[in-house]
Amino acid sequence: MAGSGGKKSPLIADRRYPASRAAQTQKQQAPKQRAPRPKRPSGSGRGGGGGNIIMRLLAGIFRFFFRLIWGIGWRVGLFAGMILFGITYYYYAQLPPLESLIDARARGSVTLLDRDGKVFAWRGETFGGQITADTVSPFLRDAIIATEDKRFYRHFGISPRGIASAVRINMSEGRGPFEGNGGSTITQQVAKLICLGVPYDQTKWKSEADYEEDCRSGGIKRKLKEIPFSMALEAKYGKHDVLTLYLNRAYLGAGARGFEAASQRYFGKSANEVDPAEAAMLAGLLKAPSYYAPTNKIERSRDRAAVVLGLMHDQGYLTDAQYEDALAHPAKLSQAAQARAGGYFADWVMETGPAFLTNDTTEDVVIRTTLDQKMQKQAEQALADVFSSKVKDGSKAEAAIVVMSADGAVRAMVGGRESQVSGAFNRATQALRQTGSTFKPFVYAAALDQGFDMNTIVEDAPLTIYVKGSGNWSPKNYDPDFMGMITMTDALVHSVNTATVRLSQVVGLDAVRKVAQDFGFASNLAEGPALALGVSESTLIEMTGAYAGILNGGSAVKPYGLIDLRIQGDDTPLMGQEGGIGERVISETAAQQLTYMMNQVIERGTGRRAKLDGWEAAGKTGTTQAARDAWFIGFTADYVVGVWMGYDDNSPLKGVTGGGIPAEIWHEVMTRISADLQPTPLQMIRPNEVAPTPGVSPGGVPTAPSYPGQIFDATGGGAQAPAPEQQPQQQQGQTLGDILMGILNGGN
Repeated sequence: MAGSGGKKSPLIADRRYPASRAAQTQKQQAPKQRAPRPKRPSGSGRGGGGGNIIMRLLAGIFRFFFRLIWGIGWRVGLFAGMILFGITYYYYAQLPPLESLIDARARGSVTLLDRDGKVFAWRGETFGGQITADTVSPFLRDAIIATEDKRFYRHFGISPRGIASAVRINMSEGRGPFEGNGGSTITQQVAKLICLGVPYDQTKWKSEADYEEDCRSGGIKRKLKEIPFSMALEAKYGKHDVLTLYLNRAYLGAGARGFEAASQRYFGKSANEVDPAEAAMLAGLLKAPSYYAPTNKIERSRDRAAVVLGLMHDQGYLTDAQYEDALAHPAKLSQAAQARAGGYFADWVMETGPAFLTNDTTEDVVIRTTLDQKMQKQAEQALADVFSSKVKDGSKAEAAIVVMSADGAVRAMVGGRESQVSGAFNRATQALRQTGSTFKPFVYAAALDQGFDMNTIVEDAPLTIYVKGSGNWSPKNYDPDFMGMITMTDALVHSVNTATVRLSQVVGLDAVRKVAQDFGFASNLAEGPALALGVSESTLIEMTGAYAGILNGGSAVKPYGLIDLRIQGDDTPLMGQEGGIGERVISETAAQQLTYMMNQVIERGTGRRAKLDGWEAAGKTGTTQAARDAWFIGFTADYVVGVWMGYDDNSPLKGVTGGGIPAEIWHEVMTRISADLQPTPLQMIRPNEVAPTPGVSPGGVPTAPSYPGQIFDATGGGAQAPAPEQQPQQQQGQTLGDILMGILNGGN
């Protein structure tokens, strides 16, 4: 229905709302119109707005390459991750049980005990026993983490931040990125210690040292191998056991493998008991074990420990009070480690035992020895004191000392002026040197054993002997004057060469040689008459052992230092003592007479500088041709001490004889080692106690057994010539002495 004007009448519904609401309804029903596009600025068009086009182009290129790289990268990353996971799993599957990795040394160790059962030296690689991250001292555990890997508990075996930092440091110092600092975590260090799981194979490696050097080698290839192996270690064992492996496998100098062995060696206590100062010193060794070893230079080791203490303090492992106390009271070495006694002795004992139980042992061995650590230190100090006061600075002269009991037990040994050594040339056992007049007692021992006595007359006069193949030989005395008719005692007291050679010719060189060899000379002895004057070579320990045979009454002695050897933990020794007193060489009477004659060497002869206040002592000096060697060997009732001095290159000594500096060294050593002992008289026969025996005539020939002996001045004034009625009778206008002299000079 339409109204007037052609307008539609309102709907009924419209009447229900006000006009405004109806207008709003109509507005909502109106179609939406698009907002007008803003006009371009003037000048825009095809030739303008080029910057926006370039930016859009660059953005598009960037998006393209980003999508390309991302698309390739995540796929490569996924592939690399899969490879890393596979290699890690391979290593994980190959890793053995933890217990088999705790101690995997290819060599065993040797622990040497002194005569009182105290440790004085170690050889080989010592493993002190298993410790764990739970049982070890918390100070030591914290010191290791603070020093080596402060993020140890926050990484998964490797530290990208640490590696990046190490690369930056290496390159800033002009090295390759992986040369020098490696940024290794403790886990990576364990990977190196177990050589990425590659066992030692003697057929592949020349030595264990070559094997370990390869294990420690750096470079990018090694790092790439370490990454999955380290991750496998942590996945297999966890942080606790990885740290346990590190505690037991790390090398800490002086042959100590693991912190337990190092703590026992340096401090004489378990690694479970060390305090902050000791822990810091042990942890400091990880940087350079041999360089920072406290047995090399304690101050350097303490300086390094102070750095470690600072790291522990900065990282909150030590309180202010603990830090200050540790700095104020630095770690001290144990008595055994501080002394480092018996280096030469330990090397000698190792050589005397079988190699498979000493130098090449694969077991941990304990050797009980004869060493007296107190005597060892006294001998070292005596040598140092005499050289500092009697020898000019810078001298290259060397010396050696052996202290021995009468049964051959070696109590101390100094193989050179530098005493705290290991593996050095031992002049006491390895240097073969001419013995000089220290050999003469064995000429007199042979004569005494044949029935001559200390009062027997021998002649000091010019002598020439024809030596086949060499011609005439005429021995000379140190003193150009001749003494004429003298007793055997005086001949030894004044070390008279001509009288000694005459006596050796009467006794027989074979007899002299046999006595010397039976007393322990292992070296070849000279064949000619110069044998009597000590032209043969021997070692100091052989000579000292031979003199011990005189002290013990005439029985042979084999020097020894090893008492018994056993595997660590076993009660039954695998081997025992192989030295000591052997068979008799000369009679006890002969030995006691010879002891008196040698006593007079010290009382009034060439060895007066060795005289001891309140003690009876016997000995003999020795100086070789051109003074290349100077000796003094002697004994009291308790000990024999041998001293040698010379140059390693065999150069002559200047102003030194056996009765000089060697006798003074002997005096200093014997004074110190006897300080706590009560003087004991020597077992010796004196001149007035000698029964009548055969003598030697002025011509050098033994007289009849009924000859009553020689007239001896008991006050020490020497011998008097026999009375005329005691002279041997001439036969057929010629003395027997003349006949012998003709034979000695090549006559028929």
